[in-house]
Amino acid sequence: MLTIQRNPTRLVRAGKVEIGGGSPIAVQSMCATATRDVEATSAQVERLRAAGAALVRVAVDSAADAHALREIRERTGADLVVDLQENYRLAERVAPHVAKLRYNPGHLHHHERRKSIRDKVAWLADVAARNDCALRVGVNCGSVAPEYDERHPGDSVAAMVACALDHAALLDELGFQAYVVSLKDSDPQKVVEGNERFAAERPDVPLHLGVTEAGLLPAGEIKTRVAFEKLLARGIGDTIRVSLTLPNDRKHEEVEVGHRILADVREGRFLSAPDLSGLNIISCPSCSRVENERFVELAEQVRELTSYAEGHDVTIAVMGCRVNGPGETDDADLGLWCGPRHVNLKRGATALGQFGYDEVLTVLRRELDSLIAAR
Repeated sequence: MLTIQRNPTRLVRAGKVEIGGGSPIAVQSMCATATRDVEATSAQVERLRAAGAALVRVAVDSAADAHALREIRERTGADLVVDLQENYRLAERVAPHVAKLRYNPGHLHHHERRKSIRDKVAWLADVAARNDCALRVGVNCGSVAPEYDERHPGDSVAAMVACALDHAALLDELGFQAYVVSLKDSDPQKVVEGNERFAAERPDVPLHLGVTEAGLLPAGEIKTRVAFEKLLARGIGDTIRVSLTLPNDRKHEEVEVGHRILADVREGRFLSAPDLSGLNIISCPSCSRVENERFVELAEQVRELTSYAEGHDVTIAVMGCRVNGPGETDDADLGLWCGPRHVNLKRGATALGQFGYDEVLTVLRRELDSLIAAR
């Protein structure tokens, strides 16, 4: 068994789960069902918990979701986390029913702009403190607040780290200590670099590790391993989430993969980091924000369709919703993000239009051929 000196992070409690402080590394996952569907979401929470998820996250985007959460809480003994992306004001309604609240600093920037970031974070910290909740500062490369991109042009990792450090300092200043931080990207190397930079500055803050939009198996597990093996072996990381594009009935496999990676690292079994050059398909983990259930099928069709281009350095991103889709496809060569009836197609940050689910693959093939020919 490998002896690893873990970073001396402080202990944060989220319900029954201890994060940091030398506690065992907790595996998390997230529901893909619509939160307002109480029966389906409660059942998925229990399947994830049975698979070994210490914390289960659900998205709350509306008053209907917040109302449903109360009943979900009554149906499960799992420790729940709420993801507050575009609706941070719902925190007060959901905090009594969960162990942890996650907010995205980039999305916080874009809402209620008349209020300062400090005032918004202070309000969230107060809500969390009054309800004995932990907080996660969830920073993603694809949705960092514009001020950080302006301060660090061309260096998305530096922008992400600066944002995370500022929010950690702000919570410290407010006297709120029950928080963890995550720094995520779809590029494993950026995940490694971002977390190493942050940990060097703030070794006391527990870190939640994840490669966002790792995509379909088996590539999704490989990308995740590339980042996790390097970080965990260096003592960085206190809780993990594996983000895979999976249909609802296989969502528990995220948890199984997470436990498998942890077991391999403990036993000193490391995979050689593969060469990630060539075709790179990024796809988000299906969650309750997906507006058309054909998203997972589309991601699989994109992988099959584009296999002929595996020798070309091209990144294609397939996103399931309007929350992360527009921004997190900007850095891809070709990006698709799904709406209820149409798929939005982009070339870099340039929108190419909306296409039906039955026609978008033909257009994608044409654009991919054009991109390869241009290079």
